[in-house]
Amino acid sequence: MVSISLDNPLVQSYIVYSAILALKLLFVAPLTALSRMRRNVFANPEDAALTRGKVKYDDPVIERVRRAHLNDLENIPAFWVLAALYVTTGPAVAWAQLLFRVYTAGRILHTIVYAVVPLPQPARVLAFGIPFAIKIYIGLQVVLHYITAV
Repeated sequence: MVSISLDNPLVQSYIVYSAILALKLLFVAPLTALSRMRRNVFANPEDAALTRGKVKYDDPVIERVRRAHLNDLENIPAFWVLAALYVTTGPAVAWAQLLFRVYTAGRILHTIVYAVVPLPQPARVLAFGIPFAIKIYIGLQVVLHYITAV
């Protein structure tokens, strides 16, 4: 039986990296707003009127930041679920912590190379692909661990 307690170092790691990812996710929303203010381009007429800006829905810089945020919204919640389930399988602590760290670093790097300092491929592919592979791995480990119980 796996101990799911706050004294468990793996549970603590899950909490820390989940919090980092939540903060990172929250950080990207103001990044979008900052991009809008810098370019004086807004999605709503009342926002544009405030600074005599323009309403535009297809600014490439702003859309890049928005897509990075959408990518986070599509990927980070799945990690939270899969990683929490993975903790219940009793994996080796050092291995699981490494997976959590690499996933978190990859998601942060993804935002940097996608929205902050866009770099040519394969930078974004690697920053997306490695964390994606980690989610697949931990998801499969959960299924394989519990498949015998069904």
